[in-house]
Amino acid sequence: MIIGNKKFDTSRKHLYIMGILNITPDSFSDGGRYETLDKSLAHVEEMIRDGADIIDIGAESTRPGHKQISADEEIEKLCRTIEAVKARFDIPISVDTYKSPVMEQCLKAGAGLANDIWGFRYKEGDMAQVVAKYDVPVVLMHNDDYGRSLEERTPEMLEHYPEGKVTDRVIDGLRISVDKALKAGVKPENIILDPGIGFAKTQRENLITMKDIGRITESLDYPMLLATSRKSMIGNVLELGTDEREEGTLVTTVMAAEAGCCFVRVHDVKKNARAIKMYEAIREA
Repeated sequence: MIIGNKKFDTSRKHLYIMGILNITPDSFSDGGRYETLDKSLAHVEEMIRDGADIIDIGAESTRPGHKQISADEEIEKLCRTIEAVKARFDIPISVDTYKSPVMEQCLKAGAGLANDIWGFRYKEGDMAQVVAKYDVPVVLMHNDDYGRSLEERTPEMLEHYPEGKVTDRVIDGLRISVDKALKAGVKPENIILDPGIGFAKTQRENLITMKDIGRITESLDYPMLLATSRKSMIGNVLELGTDEREEGTLVTTVMAAEAGCCFVRVHDVKKNARAIKMYEAIREA
């Protein structure tokens, strides 16, 4: 798979690292820390030095209760940052947005990977057509309208996919996303999937999805990305705030490597790179 000008081996021999750059004031973990361009570039430099293979840039938080910003504001923030990163560093750039007009402008600005938290299932826009037009790889994440609690769901939803059957719901939902991608003209070799930990899932469903990551990866013949870094699934188990969830994140990263995932999306690149290096050395011994 080619992302930007870099080739990635998606045969499951190595777990690549996508470093997170949030340029939003209200991200659940590091909101406001990298809002200025100078701080963003310094953080990108640090992540590259620590072992990042891709930089994923987001300008609107997707945490529960997040503040939505206009497409114009998102475009201005993202394109300015993309252009600055490309001018200074030779690393593929991913863009985290579910708005098709935003994605189009970011791809024009030089982003090499589309990261869509709705997996082409958002009710507005034409994200699939935009991605196909620019012929770039895309991360299709599992997301749906089930909500984060059982109380939000209709009896029909609960009957079709009870809480314990979340793995089936993830697999079925990702197949819907893949079908939408292929029908729009996205090339099969440009598809990456994400099981969507933390989105439209209860705590138990998040844990089951994580437990079944190997089954999900084997059931879907596409590279898998896991994005669990510092999420509430980890915080709820450990009863810790966002700045104390790295040990829990590292456990999920090792599980991703063991399950045959190809990418992890993380905040602390250095610690995750070390965990992956250690795991792969043991595996290859």
